[in-house]
Amino acid sequence: MPLHRLCSIYDGMSVKPYSIDHVARFLERDLREGSSDFDLNPEIRASWPAPVELRPAAVVVPLIQRENGVNVILTKRASHLKHHPGQIAFPGGKVDEGDLDVTDAALREADEEIGLSRENVEILGEMQTHETVTHFRITPVIGHVLRNFSPRPHAGEVEEVFEVPLAYVGDPANFAIEGRFWGSKRRLYFVVPWGPYYIWGATARILRNLAEGLSK
Repeated sequence: MPLHRLCSIYDGMSVKPYSIDHVARFLERDLREGSSDFDLNPEIRASWPAPVELRPAAVVVPLIQRENGVNVILTKRASHLKHHPGQIAFPGGKVDEGDLDVTDAALREADEEIGLSRENVEILGEMQTHETVTHFRITPVIGHVLRNFSPRPHAGEVEEVFEVPLAYVGDPANFAIEGRFWGSKRRLYFVVPWGPYYIWGATARILRNLAEGLSK
């Protein structure tokens, strides 16, 4: 069955539910090395321009308890942006000089992008970092959203804010590998579509890391 149809029958599936405590326990024991956009394409790394230094970035992976389980909050980037227009992403961005650390940067960006105040987020911990082909090292910071909030998407950056069940993106079986050509080389990447949302690239890889950890 095509992956994009899985979400339409999700409510009728028998899935393994995950709680906030499940995630916290995973973070306590997660000692794996970081992931990379090159994981599925080791042959490309040799020909890719090497950065002088990977630039630090951070994202919040916001988890919120709903009546039917825990959801992950994601954003759809504005279509007019120069970089990654229309793509699905976590709230986050580059670590600025004024940020205390990656957690501070991630919380600042979440407040700016979707109106998620840092006072409404309990930090559960950090996942392993992810290196992108654009020479960023992303640190995903897992946050428990303590109270309900009404998203305020930044008009210049965020087109939409939506939620996906953690039980769905926390299942490695719901991920697939697809690819496309960059120049003369075909680059492979993970995807985990949900309804009209095509979740791929670094966002899907970070979710895949989370799914692999939770499923153990």
